[in-house]
Amino acid sequence: MLLLVFWFSVFAVSLFVLIRASHYFTESAQLIGLMLGISPFIIGVTIVSVGTSLPELIASIVAVMQGATEIVVGNVVGSNVANIFLILGIGAIVANKLHIDFELINVDLPLLIGSAFLLMITFWDGVFSFGEALLLLGGLVVFTGYNISNANSERRNRTSETPDEPFRLKPVLILIISSVFVYVGAKYTIDAVIRLAELLNTGREVVAITAVAVGTSLPELTVTIVAARSGKGELVVGNVLGSNIFNTFAVMGIPGLIHSLEVPPSVITIGVPMMVIASVMFFATTQDKQVSRWEGAMFLIFYVLFIGKIVHLF
Repeated sequence: MLLLVFWFSVFAVSLFVLIRASHYFTESAQLIGLMLGISPFIIGVTIVSVGTSLPELIASIVAVMQGATEIVVGNVVGSNVANIFLILGIGAIVANKLHIDFELINVDLPLLIGSAFLLMITFWDGVFSFGEALLLLGGLVVFTGYNISNANSERRNRTSETPDEPFRLKPVLILIISSVFVYVGAKYTIDAVIRLAELLNTGREVVAITAVAVGTSLPELTVTIVAARSGKGELVVGNVLGSNIFNTFAVMGIPGLIHSLEVPPSVITIGVPMMVIASVMFFATTQDKQVSRWEGAMFLIFYVLFIGKIVHLF
């Protein structure tokens, strides 16, 4: 019992360090980008979008390096389900109603649905291979190119340019220090997951798809609550949509280049179907350019069902 408490404490502390270090890493990277004269829009669609998914990415790379490849799959699928059913659900309830003005149907929603189905197909044989990782990284190139194109269009429409930041040494030091803590936090998070799975006599993917997935989605949850209270529905929806696409293409693709990834049966039978259902429900509920609190409540019910199925409560 004491050993279980110890490793759970290690998990909680290391996950907190990973999330906070990722936050400081992202903030300092944005400042460095501005000091180098990079467009704020480009910074937003690259550094910021990567930053909110940085905990998932680093944790997944560390997991592969430690031979726990099933954690990567559980982390990505669990995070994608949590982003829609849990994060978006809470956002809709907090805001009462999330309003969306941006035309998601043109490109963004098809990319989300396409990424979910593409990931589902790559999982069918129970192994995520090097070639499939390359295909997903190709999708990342498409997604990034689309965002940069959008950013450049918006920049051309701006009436004034944001002046460059003066050079300062502090952001560079914070970037270096925070990157060290990101790695340390990720390493001990994965170590704790492996030990907890052994002590609880359960699969590593079960811990990854529940505790790790929710923990690494906390940056999205923080952004969501703040944006929802401020009436910024588009930011909430865009954050969830962009994070899911990035998770699928990058957080699966990059570790897949290092080593083939094992896809556990529970992920194929429960995790992937719920991820696809979540993506389709996201597509359906945003067609009227709003997500109501009642739809958000339904999302939360689906998430409770998902967790219950994973841990065999239902």
